Amino acid sequence: MADLSSFDMNLLRVFDAVARERHVTRAAQRLNLSQPAVSNALARLRLALKDELFLRRPGGVEPTELALSLAQPVAEVLDRLRDTLAVHAPFEPATADRVFPIGLSEYAEAVLVPPLLEHLAREAPGCVLAVRHADRVNAMGMLESDQVQLVVGMLGEPPALYTRLRLLPEAFLTLLRPGHPLAEGEMSLERFTAWPHLLHSPNGSRDGALDGPLREAGHPRRLGAVVAHLSAVPGILKRTDMVMTLSARLAQQLAEAHGLVVRPCPVAVPHTRLSMIFPRRFEADQGHAWLRRLMLSVAREATPQAQCDSLRALGVTLSAPAD
Repeated sequence: MADLSSFDMNLLRVFDAVARERHVTRAAQRLNLSQPAVSNALARLRLALKDELFLRRPGGVEPTELALSLAQPVAEVLDRLRDTLAVHAPFEPATADRVFPIGLSEYAEAVLVPPLLEHLAREAPGCVLAVRHADRVNAMGMLESDQVQLVVGMLGEPPALYTRLRLLPEAFLTLLRPGHPLAEGEMSLERFTAWPHLLHSPNGSRDGALDGPLREAGHPRRLGAVVAHLSAVPGILKRTDMVMTLSARLAQQLAEAHGLVVRPCPVAVPHTRLSMIFPRRFEADQGHAWLRRLMLSVAREATPQAQCDSLRALGVTLSAPAD
């Protein structure tokens, strides 16, 4: 075993880069080092750990059993070290080159990411937003395993080690194809529940925000289909008699982009809010704080006045989000 008292910890960066890239030249490029420098570091690592670590193969290198067992712990140590140092480092958006790994629900991604990227391009062109899908099933696990540094979605109250900020309040509208029988006339509960409904559920659940209120009103709906991705929704609605009730902002976006019809939802659905949740250890991180402020600002601006006016005409009112 290596004597840690004399071990050069800089070698761990080389090990991590080679383990991730499985290629010495690409690892050198990742580290901004020459290939001979990386090869020399690997030789020192092999000597210290008494193992070949990476075996040459066509197209790169293959890790040994020891290297495989070390890869994740080394990556976690380096990631935590970078996070710790970032908390105390000054953050200048114009010159920063930081990657922000975040988890967003599909709705949060559709509404928040376009304006977020517009701001990043203008204010922090060297920064990258790396978005992963998050929902109430996997969001906390992603935070706990450090896959992401914050999550945004329809999420419950987190444990004490996390901070929760409320973002967009939301109401609901119903989407359907032009010429659908529900496109005109009174949107009564009887007419509304006479048609099959489309449900967007990335985790496969068949119970949506609408089902409880409809059951309580004595008019449960009939599902026609459940889809995992919003991209499938416009095509399905245009080709079938299904209707879909979803968040008002997103309903209007889809209607405008795909020529669909929006109607009010005939049952009162409790307003929900997107929540932003992040580990409290990031509260003093200047870069993380900058991104949080930007997301709060984008959330406040997420509904233009013209959209508010059209929502009001449909009997839908959205209040400003609370901090």
